[in-house]
Amino acid sequence: MSQSTPTTNRSRRELTAWRNAVFVIFILSGLAIASWVARIPGVRDGLDLGKDPSAVGLLILGMSVGAIIGLGFSSPVLVRFGPHKGMIAGLTIASIGLVLLGVGTSVTHSIPMVAIGLIMLGFGNGMVDVMMNVEGTAVEREIGKTLMPLMHACFSLGTVVGAGLGAAMAALNIDVSWHLIAIAVVIVISAVIAVRYIPREADLGDEVTEKPKIPFGQRMRDSLAVWADWRLILIGVVMLGMAFGEGSANDWISLAVVDGHGQANSTGAIVFGFFVAAMTIGRVAGGPIVDRIGRVMAIRITAGLGAAGLLIFILGGPLWLVVIGTVLWGFGVSLGFPLGMSAAADGTANPAARVSAVAIIGYCAFLVGPPVIGFLGKEFGLLNALYLVLVLLVGAFLAAPAVRESRAVRSAAPAPAPAPSDAA
Repeated sequence: MSQSTPTTNRSRRELTAWRNAVFVIFILSGLAIASWVARIPGVRDGLDLGKDPSAVGLLILGMSVGAIIGLGFSSPVLVRFGPHKGMIAGLTIASIGLVLLGVGTSVTHSIPMVAIGLIMLGFGNGMVDVMMNVEGTAVEREIGKTLMPLMHACFSLGTVVGAGLGAAMAALNIDVSWHLIAIAVVIVISAVIAVRYIPREADLGDEVTEKPKIPFGQRMRDSLAVWADWRLILIGVVMLGMAFGEGSANDWISLAVVDGHGQANSTGAIVFGFFVAAMTIGRVAGGPIVDRIGRVMAIRITAGLGAAGLLIFILGGPLWLVVIGTVLWGFGVSLGFPLGMSAAADGTANPAARVSAVAIIGYCAFLVGPPVIGFLGKEFGLLNALYLVLVLLVGAFLAAPAVRESRAVRSAAPAPAPAPSDAA
């Protein structure tokens, strides 16, 4: 089993509060990203960028660069300041980015201000991404149940809420600045409240007593040293395949259904909805399944389902067969990212650096995957380009043993405490 024995003497109430606080941080991270994405048309119009998507693409690139830098800085920041200050700082920076986005769009109509806002949004969210995953692996280890898939489902919930609020604000003609400022205030206040329920732990970089300061250069060298671990690289292979599969689906499924299978635009959107629904259900239901069959088998089964579904989707046929392939594809990529995070963090002396490393691999796949598929699609056809994703899913299947729970975690078994229910 992946997680079977609670490793804590904390009470049920303390564990539940800790778990729910991490759920909230995941939701806030998703809310921040989706609030910007939902208002992209309004931002484009406020900046008078016309209908050329390349200008918006350059702005999005700025957020992506900020996210990668934030991922890199997250580990030394976490070790130096701890998760409480680190997560509040990350979400505050992201919220300031949202404010600059809104003001730059509706008040100053300044492209540089919006670009700076997007860099800050990406940087802050990239930092908090690693920290919330490190914290999530800590609470799931102490509770003794697999919770990371459910936590990533909370991120998806945050994106759904953010997208819904953004659509409502746009429909009501609410100014972009007022919308994003309000979201920023909600995020900061909620983060400050949530982290109060996260315990202070020395091994998470949050010492209760005064600790010696480690020079920044040494912290960076310690963070980079984890890349010499071959097990971590193989976990990264799992993350690469799953993240590439998820990112490519998000950007190309609808168009592949329309251009590759000759369906209407509305049908393409509906098929994409099947993918998102399958992935969300997989993450919500994944924890108990992983506890029963283990991480390795879970990755092998899901990667196999994903590869089979993708092959069905590419080869096509009747629409119902394409939908079945899409659903299998969604289930197939649902657990790789959260289980990779759990595997990277457990049983190590430097979990933040390891989570940061595999997160960088995963997010690089999200960034690089869609453009690569687009380039290959131009040369060989969009459906044929998806064979690259199929190869990477096979690679994730073969690298699955790397996510096996470490001996240090399996052997840690203090007096069990009653574990809280999985309900948030």
